[in-house]
Amino acid sequence: MPPSSRLSLLLSAATAVSGLSVEGAGGASGVEFFEKRIRPLLVDSCFKCHSESADKVKGGLLLDSRAAALKGGDSGPAIVPGKPDQSRIVEALGWTNPDLQMPPRKQLSPAQIADITAWIAAGAEWPETSSPAGSPRSRETSLQEKGRRHWAFQPVRTEVPPAVSNDRTPVNPIDAFIDSKLKDHGIVASAPSDRRTLIRRVYYDVTGLPPSPEEVEAFVADSTPLAWENLVDQLLASPHYGEKWARHWLDLVRFAETNSYERDGVKPHAWRYRDYVIRALNADKPYDRFIREQLAGDELPDSDDDAVIATGFYRLGIWDDEPADRALATYDQLDDIVATTGQVFLGLTVDCARCHDHKIDPISQRDYYSLVSFFHNVAPYHNGGETDEIPLRSSPDGKALAVTESGTTPPETHVLLRGRPENLGDRVEPAFPLILEPPKAEIIPPASGRSTGRRLALANWIASPENRLTARVIVNRVWQHHFGRGLARTPSDFGLQGLPPTHPELLDWLARDFVDNGWSLKRLHRQILTSSAYRRASTAAEATLKADPSNDLFSRFEMRRLTAEEIRDSAIWVSGPPNPRMFGPGIFVNIPKEVLAGQSIPGNGWGNSPVDEQLRRSIYIHVKRSLLSPVLLGFDLAETDRSVPVRFATTQPTQALGMLNGPFFNEQAERLASRARSEGGSEVAGQVRRVLNLVMSRPPSNSEVTRGVRLIESLESNDGASPRAALTWFCLMALNLNEFLYLD
Repeated sequence: MPPSSRLSLLLSAATAVSGLSVEGAGGASGVEFFEKRIRPLLVDSCFKCHSESADKVKGGLLLDSRAAALKGGDSGPAIVPGKPDQSRIVEALGWTNPDLQMPPRKQLSPAQIADITAWIAAGAEWPETSSPAGSPRSRETSLQEKGRRHWAFQPVRTEVPPAVSNDRTPVNPIDAFIDSKLKDHGIVASAPSDRRTLIRRVYYDVTGLPPSPEEVEAFVADSTPLAWENLVDQLLASPHYGEKWARHWLDLVRFAETNSYERDGVKPHAWRYRDYVIRALNADKPYDRFIREQLAGDELPDSDDDAVIATGFYRLGIWDDEPADRALATYDQLDDIVATTGQVFLGLTVDCARCHDHKIDPISQRDYYSLVSFFHNVAPYHNGGETDEIPLRSSPDGKALAVTESGTTPPETHVLLRGRPENLGDRVEPAFPLILEPPKAEIIPPASGRSTGRRLALANWIASPENRLTARVIVNRVWQHHFGRGLARTPSDFGLQGLPPTHPELLDWLARDFVDNGWSLKRLHRQILTSSAYRRASTAAEATLKADPSNDLFSRFEMRRLTAEEIRDSAIWVSGPPNPRMFGPGIFVNIPKEVLAGQSIPGNGWGNSPVDEQLRRSIYIHVKRSLLSPVLLGFDLAETDRSVPVRFATTQPTQALGMLNGPFFNEQAERLASRARSEGGSEVAGQVRRVLNLVMSRPPSNSEVTRGVRLIESLESNDGASPRAALTWFCLMALNLNEFLYLD
């Protein structure tokens, strides 16, 4: 068949096979067509020989930019927009010329050739904002220009709290920022909460546990000027603070003690990482040190056991013990580390640039693989053995799940075209994302001679006071867990797609103040908790609700439901003496046999801890990825396969069914009834009063006590319940009260 006839067939096929008309290939649809069909084809079939990442460019032809394709190679332009019959690439791909057949080993499919033909016929739309894999880092794009103006990529500003003209001068700078914006919008903030509401709020926010009735009454009766500040300090000094706030961190770093997949084997000694986080928070370890220990604790000059345990951060992700493609599995593990590091510490979704330049943020594929190179020498995980478990200096028999490196000579790191290990692009060296205008990575191998020092270089940059993201990200996270949402509502995405902060000046002031005062998390908590904004009521006037319906201006406090762990722990704490023991291997709580039956081997990998051990806090429950505790899972426990910055808060029938019929809450109701008989006296009214006081953290009214007594009498007379059973059922009802489950 003559070349002209073959080309006519290709043009006809272009419309039929592509599903895109020649006219429709231009404009926005043309860009989409290029990104979905043309760019992948060029990367897979042409870039090995015709891109700047090629070892040797064949025929002088580059196909990784529109300008290069229009210029062509030794034999002329590869593409002539609108004229596929004059475009050498169509001739080469169609194999119409015996001397010009590309790719040389295997011809493209008719559909692929038709796509190329239709694309050229429609004008060869090639968006300038897309930088092909392997392109020079100096190439400017509109995305980069937009990124340079983006708030999060700007240096942290030194802000001065605004002056607020009202009947008082704010003592706390936070209130100066909040009140100033409220005044600008003509919004009147809610009144302060009453003391009983406040003590319950701060107990949960700092320790995750309810106050006892005696603690509530002591605070209500304390009329000293610094009663609130003293209470905040007392709670921040409690060991329960670390248990509560460690859970937030474990959500971020995808903590689990098993590997996932069908066998879901145990990660040896993973619990030590959980204990490390609790200890670090209770000790108020400076956050910059906290970062360095997790990313490079073994490379620190003053490394100790805690620093080594902290590097268990690298081993917490899912792990496939029999991957179909081992090379790809290796890069999947590296991607998990890069993704978690980027999102947790920097608030950036850098992992979106694994296969191509980031579509939303000014992060190139080269940036991504430059970050990969910091971790490329990390020894592969093997679920135990020399590369996974490190002996502890403080314990002859103790070991920690930790990171090691494969010697001091790191492997070469290349850009992987389309993210595939077999498609090597440019070689890259450790470097930080260009959009942040970082310094050059200074890598100093540690004196130990067991690693490269690359991870410490990365940790030092992330933990630097000059880093534009690190302090902003962590102060936003702390604010989020006290107010229900961050100043920026997308706490792990500070990129162009993320939501900007509602109070950018306040965010920068907090970030600067945090760094200037030693990266102290407890000081940051205290700054927030002693603000008037934190102590406002959750109710508001109708005009305020109308003017600020989403509470963007923090005109009031956001009511919230307790978290899964808070619900379980509270039930244990109010029902009787809990087991306060901290640390150590995870405990195994009772799981219904119906749930265990869902495993491929029912009950495999799940133990049965003694009853007293099961009365410990939820953070100590063994985290098996394939078998999470139903009591926690029903109330939106964080998933464990990836970083979780914000938990869902759903309302579903299984929650009520589990709390009314589930064995755990019925067991706690029995314990609560026993406590009521012991502490409430012999009269039913006294027992009811004690139960409601424990559950609601406030003295019940006489009418509430009367209703409780009538319910118990009704259960005895109408349902034939014994006095013991009737009190237990009343206790079960009390544990289901909204006032127990929600926080004002």
